[in-house]
Amino acid sequence: MSDRIRFFDWRRTPGLGPLTVVVLLFLYAPLVILVIYSFNGGRTVTIWEEFSFRWFVRVAANSNIRDAALNSIIVAVTASVAATLISLAGAIALERGAALRWRSLISGLVAMPLVVPEIVTAITTLVFFSALGMQNGLLKLIIAHTVFCVPFALLPIRARLREMGPTYEEAARDLYASELKLLQRVTLPLLAPAIASGAVLAFVVSLDDFMISLMVSSAGSTTLPVYIYGMMRLGVTPEVNAISTVLLGFSLILVVTGLFIGRRSRTV
Repeated sequence: MSDRIRFFDWRRTPGLGPLTVVVLLFLYAPLVILVIYSFNGGRTVTIWEEFSFRWFVRVAANSNIRDAALNSIIVAVTASVAATLISLAGAIALERGAALRWRSLISGLVAMPLVVPEIVTAITTLVFFSALGMQNGLLKLIIAHTVFCVPFALLPIRARLREMGPTYEEAARDLYASELKLLQRVTLPLLAPAIASGAVLAFVVSLDDFMISLMVSSAGSTTLPVYIYGMMRLGVTPEVNAISTVLLGFSLILVVTGLFIGRRSRTV
């Protein structure tokens, strides 16, 4: 009888393989079907007639869709840049601030948007802006998205800081580098891939956000996800499939880019 302690290996669970396939089909089959039917030339959504780019051309020619997409890009770019800068400062303070008090409490407060239901965040944000009397829809969206995206941008930056440790910075201090030179020549170059990864993640989260945008946006500041929701209230049309396919493809490209950059940051 062997004296070795046999640990449970969950990968050998009976039926795990077929169950995984079923779950993946349940999650991704609707997306595949949506993409396929976005190239359907017929007017009926669920009946295939012919392969065509007709609805993509129709979407590109729709000025309302272009305006909503432009609003989404403006908000996502501005919010991701602001959230990344805030996250960079916050990550350095949380990981390198020796005299920082209540570190755990601050970390929990920063990460709160990740655990609080988004509908709660959207309603409280709407109440806050109403109390301030703010009218500019795009400005409200940018502020709301920035706050919501900070935890997403903070995660890779803080993880990279914790992974690389203080060794390089201490070596630079031993060589009489000032704190500004230390930040410019050591910390920021080492953090660059993580900063880029956090910015991409924040951009994707902002671009795809629906609930906060629905609550906070006003006339003239409608984002693309909110516009798609308005179109679907009248029924699913081929235009909705085409817009969703474009948004899905763009998001996938950004997510893969963020994962690639994040992987590079772990190998640098």
